[in-house]
Amino acid sequence: MFREWLAAAVGAVMTFGASTTGDHRLPPRPDKHASSTAATINIACVSAAVAARESAIDTAVATFTGATNSAYTARASALASAYAQTGNDAIRKAIKSAWQQFADAVKSARKSWQTSREAAWKQFRTALKACGPNAAQTSDAANVSMEVQGQ
Repeated sequence: MFREWLAAAVGAVMTFGASTTGDHRLPPRPDKHASSTAATINIACVSAAVAARESAIDTAVATFTGATNSAYTARASALASAYAQTGNDAIRKAIKSAWQQFADAVKSARKSWQTSREAAWKQFRTALKACGPNAAQTSDAANVSMEVQGQ
């Protein structure tokens, strides 16, 4: 029985360390009377930064939507013209051209949207820094991942 107890004691010392070595003092207690006031945040500043960002994104979405609608309208018109032609080769060439122009227009609109969106968020992060050191904690910047990334 003594051997089992001694083996258990040696195992505990090996696992947790000897009780006579090292510093076993408890960490200092936090001051109960410390100031509980956090750094002030200029909420009006955060609100203005958010409003500017949302306005820029709204403009970018409207531009993207308009460009995409124009691309579809132009494609419909080009395809109608293509099928009005005579000769299979001319029709195929016109169809290919219509679809290529459509793809280029949509790609351009998407790139413009993404650039505008990124610029709006970058400007927002810059403006937010002027609102106080903890302003990011009260802003909605953590939700950027929910933003439409591009179609």
